[in-house]
Amino acid sequence: MTQSSSSLRWASALLGLAALAASGTALAAKDVVLSIGYQPETLDPYNTNTTITTAVTKTFYEGLFQFDKDLKVQNVLAESYDVSKDGLVYTIKLRTGVKFHDGTDFNAEAVKFTLDRVLNQDNKLLRYNQFNRVGKVEALNPTTVRITLKEPFGPFINSLAHASAAMISPTALKKWGNKDIAFHPVGTGPFEFVEWKQTEAVKAKKFDGYWKKGYPKIDTVSWKPVLENNTRAAMLQTGEADFAYPIPYEQADLLKKSDKLEVVATPSIITRFLAFNMLQKPYDNAKVREAIGYAINKEALAKVAFGGYAFPAQGIVPQGVKYAEKMAPIPYDLKKAKELMKEAGYPDGFESVLWSAYNNTTSQKTIQFVQQQLAQIGIKLQVQALEVGQRTEQVDAWPDPKTAKVRMYYTGWSSSTGEADWGLRPLFASEAWAPKLNNMSFYKSEVVDNALAKALVTVDEKERTALYKTAQDEIRKDLPRVPMVTEQNLSAHAKRLSGVFVMPDGNINIDAISVAN
Repeated sequence: MTQSSSSLRWASALLGLAALAASGTALAAKDVVLSIGYQPETLDPYNTNTTITTAVTKTFYEGLFQFDKDLKVQNVLAESYDVSKDGLVYTIKLRTGVKFHDGTDFNAEAVKFTLDRVLNQDNKLLRYNQFNRVGKVEALNPTTVRITLKEPFGPFINSLAHASAAMISPTALKKWGNKDIAFHPVGTGPFEFVEWKQTEAVKAKKFDGYWKKGYPKIDTVSWKPVLENNTRAAMLQTGEADFAYPIPYEQADLLKKSDKLEVVATPSIITRFLAFNMLQKPYDNAKVREAIGYAINKEALAKVAFGGYAFPAQGIVPQGVKYAEKMAPIPYDLKKAKELMKEAGYPDGFESVLWSAYNNTTSQKTIQFVQQQLAQIGIKLQVQALEVGQRTEQVDAWPDPKTAKVRMYYTGWSSSTGEADWGLRPLFASEAWAPKLNNMSFYKSEVVDNALAKALVTVDEKERTALYKTAQDEIRKDLPRVPMVTEQNLSAHAKRLSGVFVMPDGNINIDAISVAN
């Protein structure tokens, strides 16, 4: 997009939104609009790998546990739990007096019904592998559930605290079925579902029967996907939105000048990668992948696309995640990149295609930057930012790795269980090849597979730390993905709004959402 056309669109957006506000359609005192940069693809928390989608589903759903802002596990629908000495049996005591939105009682049978659904491989839910070490779920009595694992799994409670591990009304699941529940969420959360217009908004209203007395403190909440950065910023300024994430980095200074808005930058555990399809030439060549790593100036990328609210990635797993190995960023070295390309047999480069998993404007800037950088070593790229449906069809759900059309792929990942397993196994284990999980590089390493498998079952902390280090060192050597930058979470909200914050993994917590009158 040219600068002049961008300016016109920006001005047009401001005028249009200002007209809406002036005409009296601004928000009522306790109605809140949350503007987000991505479009949710489902309202089924068990069938998404997208953090922003699970943020939306948390409006309706709760789990047995959840993470706080520091990624520490907190009890929610569980009151306590015990673990057997062998690490196989978890006995969980449940909160009483809780009901689903449809009036169904929350109890141990509901927990069993929910978890049995994801464990049934016939349902083909994307989160199956997060729970596939569960052997059996038993409802011992209405307030006690026993979960027996097939083998010890150190991060199990972390997995149950993940936003995807939500409790769904058995009545609703029976009514709507495995697929249509995605459009009719029924949980125990603070809000109940009103409607979902897929390109416009997900709307919810206050659940009067919510078990936390005094909550929620607002009447309705709407999640509006707004892909263009400038429009999200304009919505804040005109009052059409009370909260926006992510904020366009280039607009941060302008928004800070408003006496009605607050801009918040917080640390994240989100790393942005370039992934390569290692089943296809030339990306089966390690020297090509390494050359690409050297050819991208990560410092410049952090400034150009992220407005300085990012820094070169310090490893495969970002700092702040348990067992993350801190590594020096891959340096920008054009001479070294050209030498590696020559050694790989591509002295004049090659032509290829770069897809982005996201189509927001920051991602478009990123892939355009990568396109320009790699042109310096002869790699001529066609770039395309995929729509949600395209991404699902062409990458996430493509059935046969051998015929996958993905070649080079810009994507991101947050280790949203707070420990290294979920930052490594879904992306780099051979059992995680897409469409099963998110290893769309189709990377396979016995060293990595063995280290990850052993780390999951060991109860020795020093051994687990060493195993995760082995895995990360091997991945850094092989580079199935080039880690580029770790970004900061940048959000903004109206000063009248409180109780909303972005978590380190990019999820959004609205548990205590409130507005001043």
